[in-house]
Amino acid sequence: MASVLGLLEEREAAARVRVENLREEVARLAGVLEAAEIELDRRVIAREELVEALAVSAAESTAVTEADAEQESVPSPVPGSTVPPWRDGLPVTVLAPDYQRLLGVLEEGRSAGRGPLKAREIALELGLETTSAKVEGVRSKARRLAERGWLVQESSGMFSAARPVAVPDAGLSA
Repeated sequence: MASVLGLLEEREAAARVRVENLREEVARLAGVLEAAEIELDRRVIAREELVEALAVSAAESTAVTEADAEQESVPSPVPGSTVPPWRDGLPVTVLAPDYQRLLGVLEEGRSAGRGPLKAREIALELGLETTSAKVEGVRSKARRLAERGWLVQESSGMFSAARPVAVPDAGLSA
């Protein structure tokens, strides 16, 4: 008959072997996880680069195609669509509704004789909460419009309408 102490030592040895095997498995899985995370990061960066390159390419081809097709009607924008560079005769309706509303606020201010506005002030005029996320969203849209000639961005970070534009009544959204 085996002693109780001998049985416990056998079970302890088996448990040690199992723990060591599991530690090796965890180490192996940590390496696999790290490789998968690196691959995921590479794919995210590749997708972002492709989207950016396509947007630039679309903007360039849009400028060339629009010059050739002045008489064609302008398609309705969709939320998230790219902002085309401003050019004489290009209607504001080529912009997504959020951009139209932002332009409308600055155009109203220009018409009323007010000066440039900060992103927080624009957000207030749009009826948005002044949380940092909402203000940064407005600032991002205003910068995009300024980069493409629709707005003027002052060195102080304030924005104003670059020129008079006819903005349709698009209503406010949050």
